[in-house]
Amino acid sequence: MTASAVRRTPRADCTVGPDGGITFDLDLRREDEEAPELLLRLRGAKSPDRDAGAVRLSLSPLRDGRLRAVLPGTTRSAEGRWDVYLREPGGDDDGAVAVEPGIRDLRLLVDRAPASGPIAVRIPYPTLDGRLAVRCWLRAPHAEAGPVTFDGAGMTVEGTLYGTGLGTDARVEARLPGADGRVLRVPVTGQEGTFAFTLPFDRLADGSVTAQQLWTLWLVPGAAEGEPAGGVRISRILDDVWDRKKIFVYPGRSAGEGVRATPCYSTDNDLCVRLEPAP
Repeated sequence: MTASAVRRTPRADCTVGPDGGITFDLDLRREDEEAPELLLRLRGAKSPDRDAGAVRLSLSPLRDGRLRAVLPGTTRSAEGRWDVYLREPGGDDDGAVAVEPGIRDLRLLVDRAPASGPIAVRIPYPTLDGRLAVRCWLRAPHAEAGPVTFDGAGMTVEGTLYGTGLGTDARVEARLPGADGRVLRVPVTGQEGTFAFTLPFDRLADGSVTAQQLWTLWLVPGAAEGEPAGGVRISRILDDVWDRKKIFVYPGRSAGEGVRATPCYSTDNDLCVRLEPAP
């Protein structure tokens, strides 16, 4: 290994393939025979098993001297955020060096139409402190949120349902996490893999709202389709946006006297409604 290679921070260009796999091209020229490996660690993994929550990818030299690793689309990586590191030959995982993001080619993620089976999405992205990470989702079934429109009393959401059907008596539940476990149920309509529902904001604000409330949205298929335990989280993950929270900003609406309702996405791209006292 040259002295310049030791001092240089590794940087990777990423290309997402048609099968959802990712190619990592590291701009590192190596003179030693044994190549390092790319290490992907699941952020927050607490398993005592050292290899749990980690994916190891072999790096191979290209003609131009760079090193390439491929994460196949068939790899079953857990849902979450995976940080990318370079691990030297003979070194340990604790000594792995964080990789910086280079060019990211995400064009094949736009307007993606998944095939049958579990929905697996991987998006390489730059972290706030300048490192490379991969956001992964694994959903089966999955309810993909589409357009959100408004009238004077609430919002209407249209979307696409994968991996199951609506069946009879399907519904959407707005759930308020917490000790009281409040739930608002509204009917859902749709056909051939689509769904739509209207959520009246004033029905969420049952009583006074003195602090912010974050309601999560779930699609619960009818019993004829074999209702998934707990329902299906309504999210938007089938494009190249890894964090919609600050990008998709919707206007707030009145939800009754002194209450404001605002649709929003979480950092996990899950669709929610935020209730708070009106200013």
